Amino acid sequence: MCGIIAVVRRPSLRLPPSPAEITDRLEAAAAGLAAVDGSLGEAGLASRMADAAAEVAAADALLRGVAGVRALLEAPGLASSVANLIEGLDRQTAALERRLDAGEGVSGAELELVNAALISLKDAVWAIRRDRLRAAEGVRTLVGPGIGPAGLAVALSVHQALSAIDRLEVRGRDSAGLHLLVRGHGLDLTSAAMQAVLDARAADPLFGSLAVRTPEGHLSFVYKAAAEIGELGDNTRALRQAITDDTLLRQALASDTVEAVVLGHTRWASVGIISEPNAHPLNSEELDVASGPYVTAVLNGDVDNFADLKASEALRIADEITTDAKVIPTLTSRAMVDGTPVTEAFRATVTQLEGSVAIAASTAAAPDDLFLALRGSGQALYVGLAEDSFIVASEPYGVVEETGTYLRLDGEVPADPSNPASRGQVMALRGASAGTVEGLERWAYDGTPLAVGLDELATAQITTRDIDRGDSPHFLLKEIGEAPASFRKTLRGKLVEGADGLEVRLGDDVLDAEVRAGLASGAIRRVVAIGQGTAAVAARALAEGLAAFAPGTDLRIESALATELSGFDLSDSMADTLIVAVSQSGTTTDTNRTVDLVRARGGHVVAIVNRRNSDLTDRADGVLYTSDGRDVEMSVASTKAFYAQIAACFLLAAAIADALGATAPDRPALLEALRSLPAAMERTFALRPDIAVAAQRLAPSRRYWAIVGNGANRIAAEEVRIKLSELCYKAIACDGTEDKKHIDLSSEPLILVCAAGLQGSTADDVAKEVAIYRAHKAAPIVVASEGEERFSAALHVVLVPAVDPRLAFVLSAMVGHLFGYEAALAIDAQARPLREARAAIDSAVATGGRDGDALLSSLRPVLQPLAARWFDGLRAGDYDGHLEASSAVRLASVWRYALGISPLEAYQVEHGKVGTPGVVLEDLEAALSAAIDELTRPVDAIKHQAKTVTVGISRSDETLLQVPLVKEVLATGAARDRLSYNTLRTLAALEPLVAEVLGYTRYAIEGHVDAAGNDDARVL
Repeated sequence: MCGIIAVVRRPSLRLPPSPAEITDRLEAAAAGLAAVDGSLGEAGLASRMADAAAEVAAADALLRGVAGVRALLEAPGLASSVANLIEGLDRQTAALERRLDAGEGVSGAELELVNAALISLKDAVWAIRRDRLRAAEGVRTLVGPGIGPAGLAVALSVHQALSAIDRLEVRGRDSAGLHLLVRGHGLDLTSAAMQAVLDARAADPLFGSLAVRTPEGHLSFVYKAAAEIGELGDNTRALRQAITDDTLLRQALASDTVEAVVLGHTRWASVGIISEPNAHPLNSEELDVASGPYVTAVLNGDVDNFADLKASEALRIADEITTDAKVIPTLTSRAMVDGTPVTEAFRATVTQLEGSVAIAASTAAAPDDLFLALRGSGQALYVGLAEDSFIVASEPYGVVEETGTYLRLDGEVPADPSNPASRGQVMALRGASAGTVEGLERWAYDGTPLAVGLDELATAQITTRDIDRGDSPHFLLKEIGEAPASFRKTLRGKLVEGADGLEVRLGDDVLDAEVRAGLASGAIRRVVAIGQGTAAVAARALAEGLAAFAPGTDLRIESALATELSGFDLSDSMADTLIVAVSQSGTTTDTNRTVDLVRARGGHVVAIVNRRNSDLTDRADGVLYTSDGRDVEMSVASTKAFYAQIAACFLLAAAIADALGATAPDRPALLEALRSLPAAMERTFALRPDIAVAAQRLAPSRRYWAIVGNGANRIAAEEVRIKLSELCYKAIACDGTEDKKHIDLSSEPLILVCAAGLQGSTADDVAKEVAIYRAHKAAPIVVASEGEERFSAALHVVLVPAVDPRLAFVLSAMVGHLFGYEAALAIDAQARPLREARAAIDSAVATGGRDGDALLSSLRPVLQPLAARWFDGLRAGDYDGHLEASSAVRLASVWRYALGISPLEAYQVEHGKVGTPGVVLEDLEAALSAAIDELTRPVDAIKHQAKTVTVGISRSDETLLQVPLVKEVLATGAARDRLSYNTLRTLAALEPLVAEVLGYTRYAIEGHVDAAGNDDARVL
């Protein structure tokens, strides 16, 4: 879980824009929005909003790059004028959104155009306020006044790298580093005064923070931060401060010809202790070896054979440097000694590495270029093409601050399928052509040239607005807090005031005329809501909504996992079935495959999805977008999408009821409750401190957990079970409140009871069950509605706002999400004294050598209070929930020897080896690491990578052979006969399943299609 960032820049030829060029566009946008605000609901609203967005986007484009930074820093008053105008635009946009959320304005297809225009407008406003203005301020802070355009360009590269590292830290945090290879600095490196400065900073053989080298007359600066204990953002703050305070760097940047390649990294240590010597970038220097060509490099992934390479090549690496990344620059440098070109030396090095890796390297031999390598499916590299620059990152959100256009390297598919050695890609980014396709040179791992075409460039679907943590310590907390807004945006323009009160308006783009007619006539007799994971749980809300809006209907209503429907419940004809496919991304393999199978059988499909132009939207007859159609979640544990999907399910249920002609006497009350639910969600989110008390008190010490609910609260229970499992790494029981035998009360579990909205005898029964839980020494935590007093037997009661009982489960889910967040923090906090102890050992080893006696003596004053805290918690039972007994016993034993409580002479009897101080320290570090791993709960990421992979189940559906469509293909021989375009289009949608059945590997359609779409085409 690491991140790579690099910036390669050439001198900018664009002159800074004039202040009027910027402000005129922003003022035009403000005037356009003022006109829009006065004509809300009139035709052409989306077009006028898009025009305003285009004006702001044009101003943003002018403010990008070096020219934009110069304009903001050099034109008096421009930055403050832009800030004021942007603040006004932000207020106008917010006011417009409030009116739309209140039900004013447009609906149907026009609404989606309005939402798209709003997104563009908000993106552009955000970009100027948070990207352009912040970049100018960041550059000013880094270099101070008086720096020329060349120095500003380098400072902009540094700022962009630091900004990207801060975003990439969600994938790693314990160390970070930034390297600048500076050329054209204009300094006399031979002067006595300069030699004194350089000698002092070159004396660090481990290439720690502030180290400097002078390869081939260039300047190599490195800045590093390493600390196991800390918060997101600590590393970049430390790096930025170190760079700001570096007077030598500032002297270099004063040159009119200065340029630099910037290479950075953020790390979650896997090989090598957490220390500055192990923080990337690493350079190529070896102990007692004559200096060869100078190379620096960073690594994502693991070099599985690094120890073998170190031994076989007799690499002279300092003992303090234990990261596998060190072999990369060292081997590359050695390969260049005989004059081998940089690219070939780099390629020869990376082909020796075993494992899934992403690598970036720079060298003094080619100081304006950067070299990349990618192999395997576990890593990624994106090359952003910006104005006069390349921005490289291991995630797309590392490049989008400056550009939305990027090339993704492919480390998995071989250039030649018959030659496995061609798997992986190597790339050189040529600084002289930075920002252009011509500056990209690419090869397969075996050296086969791979030209880069314009058609390979992708456009990012996100901006920095989507990936900003704001003031939240974690993305997950931010996204739970944004859930009410996502719910409101899903209702926007769809739940509106009509002549007779609130009504639901969904256009033909959601429920087309054919589907409405089928529902009205009874031709569609069955509705099945499908999804996978959280989406499948949210899909169950459709049935709840239909039960409320269309009671007593003959329509058969079901919910199912997509894989279960495709595996066990398909029929030859599904013309009588409406499938509602729920997906956050629209790319869920199993859901999309099931939709293909249903469509092939004549079924109808409506998609509930969060992403425009996703795969699912192309497969569906109609689409209902959640939120505004682009509500990105950065945390692995998705939350706000769940709430938006619930809102969409209720809206769709009301629209289906309308198509059926069904009525419900309490429909107006339920629609009003749906509209007011976001406010209740906001009040529930404000209960976080109370929820945190319960989590901190009860979650860490309980090994077994369960979640229960009744009625619609079963939806909340299932969703919370998923999230608690992801966040806290628990196997959690989930059942109806009364099914105690499935919970196993003998384990005395922590039980989260989802009971919001329960009434009458059901609430009485649940209160009795809670009392039974408590009698069996379980720890029940109850989520109930305000005013409820029946759950006094619970150890903790969280009272949420009273809402319509049919919607109260949403608040139970929000409490559960917050509980999962706080529980993960509480469990993770138990590892803090252990992390501090391990960090102290690592630091002592890195700086104090390997003398075990001296190290142990110096460490005992630091380790004693940390061990005392851990033993106190152990005796109190705090660690019973998540630390294995074997790990606790092992750690307790080694602690005693390390602290001198037990004599070292007895170590061999207990541990089977001689107890020297060095051995004890090694064993203590190993025991600490094992315990830390068992207690670590990284909120926005997860330790087990397999959990993050969406795996498609490829069901070999033999019944597909009986579908008329496939029979046609088999009968006519598709490889030689002519078929209708529509037939081929459906076949293509079914690929690769049809390919599996029919033996095809590729479909190609040639010819053209007439207006009716009926022209023939040929399959090749």
